[in-house]
Amino acid sequence: MRFRSRRTRATSGFSLIEMLVAVAIVGLLVGLVGPAAMRQLQGSRVNTTEAQISQLRAAVDIFAIETGRVPNEAEGLNVLVADNGAIPGWNGPYVRDGKLPVDGWGNPFIYTLEGDQVQIMSLGADGQPGGTGRNADITG
Repeated sequence: MRFRSRRTRATSGFSLIEMLVAVAIVGLLVGLVGPAAMRQLQGSRVNTTEAQISQLRAAVDIFAIETGRVPNEAEGLNVLVADNGAIPGWNGPYVRDGKLPVDGWGNPFIYTLEGDQVQIMSLGADGQPGGTGRNADITG
């Protein structure tokens, strides 16, 4: 009986080498999968932001059809969710849930007019004008 007890105790559990091999494998997986997951996350933020810009442009188009004009820069995108009472034909809110979306990084969209051309923009991951890669501005 004693012999059996010693043998069970000696073979149960993991050796130090087995534990080090398991930690090394987990480390390799994290090192290989982690960066790919982060790239995928950044790509999805860009795709989400582009989709939101398209939805906002559609909301501006509907606003323009119903009111006969696009929002001016002073009104901005806020006019899509709240009527100030002075806009004939306003029949909003023009965006889902009556609140403006934010870009993939949690920043508000920038609305500008260049002549009669509407521009809706996100400043990207860094929140600063310009930039390259994931920090590049996204316009629509």
